[in-house]
Amino acid sequence: MIDRSNLAVIREVERSGSVTAAADALCLTQSALSHTIKKIEQHLGVAIWSREGRRMRLTQAGQYLLNLSNRLLPQFEHAEERMKQFALGQRGTLRVGMECHPCYQWLLKVVSPYLSKWPDVDVDVKQKFQFGGIGALFGHEIDLLVTPDPLYRAGLIFAPVFDYEQILVVSRSHPLANKAYVTPKHLADQVLITYPVEIERLDIYNQFLLPAGQAPKRHKVIETTDIMLQMVASGRGVAALPRWLVNEYASKLPIKAVKLGRSGIAKQIFLGFRQTNADLDYLKGFVTLAHSIRS
Repeated sequence: MIDRSNLAVIREVERSGSVTAAADALCLTQSALSHTIKKIEQHLGVAIWSREGRRMRLTQAGQYLLNLSNRLLPQFEHAEERMKQFALGQRGTLRVGMECHPCYQWLLKVVSPYLSKWPDVDVDVKQKFQFGGIGALFGHEIDLLVTPDPLYRAGLIFAPVFDYEQILVVSRSHPLANKAYVTPKHLADQVLITYPVEIERLDIYNQFLLPAGQAPKRHKVIETTDIMLQMVASGRGVAALPRWLVNEYASKLPIKAVKLGRSGIAKQIFLGFRQTNADLDYLKGFVTLAHSIRS
């Protein structure tokens, strides 16, 4: 069987031009290298070199193995360097799962500077894990989970990275637009537009309406933020969204943010990851950068 050390010897003897020079390059004695050369030929059952005085000339079989060495050894060396980078947390693909529809636009602000800072790390955003990311983390399908609602489990870490306020967004001409804050009763005659998420996971329900025993006049589901806010701007309904997101759209659409309740609803964005990955430099780098990004 041909192994890597055989190929390294063949390449170095040819590169150095003599056994003496090759032995120095390989940190061997001349006699040790000569013994190795003899063992290689005995093992393969074919002459690799022909001797012309002190000169070693490759045979046809030897030339074939040299060509093989020149193809394979650089790949081994490249792979070893990559493994060192992986071990140091400097290279890889960071797979990010989304469990928060509006958080996608915040995430984009993190990804751009992250890619510049970590050129050897790719980022893959997997939105199919929306609202089911814990299983994806445990299943090693994603490495980071962006969520406003962490579900703490053994083996997982959730790092808070961004505080925000959940507010009601209405059109500027809406009767509620001039309220200092709204109460659950104010939504009794409203069409509430939300993302396609289970009601028990919607803050507007579990932290505002349901505790008061209140429900909107109608609940309408829309998948995209842009269409949702277009509907709100045209007076077709109201929605609950992060204040920072509404502020971004307020310069483009006739919409206004209104506080939910006298005290408001305070939320955080968390990044969840497996405890076994907590020491990966490029993962820690993403979390640190996310802390610094404010929408």
